[in-house]
Amino acid sequence: MNALTGDLVFKIPRVNIVTGKKQKSLTSGNSVTVKLPNPVATRHRPISAQDQPSFSQMASDRDAKDERIARISSAIRIIPNFPKPGILFQDITTLLLDPKAFKDTIDLFVERYKGKDISVVAGIEARGFIFGPPIALAIGAKFVPMRKPKKLPGEVISEEYSLEYGTDKIEMHVGAVQAGERALVIDDLIATGGTLCAAIRLLERVGVQVVECACVIELADLKGRERLGDKPLFVLISSD
Repeated sequence: MNALTGDLVFKIPRVNIVTGKKQKSLTSGNSVTVKLPNPVATRHRPISAQDQPSFSQMASDRDAKDERIARISSAIRIIPNFPKPGILFQDITTLLLDPKAFKDTIDLFVERYKGKDISVVAGIEARGFIFGPPIALAIGAKFVPMRKPKKLPGEVISEEYSLEYGTDKIEMHVGAVQAGERALVIDDLIATGGTLCAAIRLLERVGVQVVECACVIELADLKGRERLGDKPLFVLISSD
């Protein structure tokens, strides 16, 4: 805390900060001051006095020294106060601009799931649509989009889940999956875990076995992993 201004000063290992039209990359030893309004609780990470906007290098059961994990981590941009004041937004669009880091991301998932008899990759709107299809193609599975209400044109089944204020739904086409199939559920990020839980329930209602959930990023302090119960979760990058 800066005693003169009352602002919070964060020590940052590495992060890209966007201000207006300028982007600045900060490395170890740099500080950035963020003026904090009241934190807003959303699926993105709220800023708090204890927060340090950094990523540890973690894949659930992989060697943490894998250079691909470091490359993926460094390609993800963190933007303070977006989409609302008090939020640290985990922006994966910069990862998509880096072909090597993007390929590393897909490769890590493919290495884990190839040969595991997975016939369905269910991607959650919207960023699950980015990572799911190339994984599905590489492991020989079909891709099933799980969408917000009124986005799918055919007959759907839906599952409701809770938000901070109110509820939302996730939908899937009737007939997209069959009882007895084995599914992977993928999204870019897990925060509170509500959307992933709804996707699991939706698939299990029609007799599909959910083998695992996978995300690029986990906001560990929001404890979404705990909401998944006995369903395993694999992540590449976990926040401190």
